[in-house]
Amino acid sequence: MDRDIKQYFAHVITVSSAAFTDVEYTIDETPKRSILRLQAMYAFRLFVTELFSENRRKYRYYLLKDNWVEVGFDNSPDPRALRLKYGQITTSQVGKLVPHLHLANKTELFDR
Repeated sequence: MDRDIKQYFAHVITVSSAAFTDVEYTIDETPKRSILRLQAMYAFRLFVTELFSENRRKYRYYLLKDNWVEVGFDNSPDPRALRLKYGQITTSQVGKLVPHLHLANKTELFDR
């Protein structure tokens, strides 16, 4: 794993451990990608996934109350987020990573 990525994961774990309780995490790495999966508790359940592969970074940060998504922030190539950002999805935009915010159990979506 790239040294900068390793330091970044260590920082996320350290900050999470200081701010939240019941922090659990796994790091899954191969020569081509590194993934951090982290769960923690506060008033909500926190779920974090950070993936680095071939000069791409994907992430998901979600706060859940029971099974309800209070807020989620990710950069997945979500078709709804692509439409919100570009109006219409073209072939050049398919698969493009788009930062966006989910609210109200993922029924509301906002482009950043």
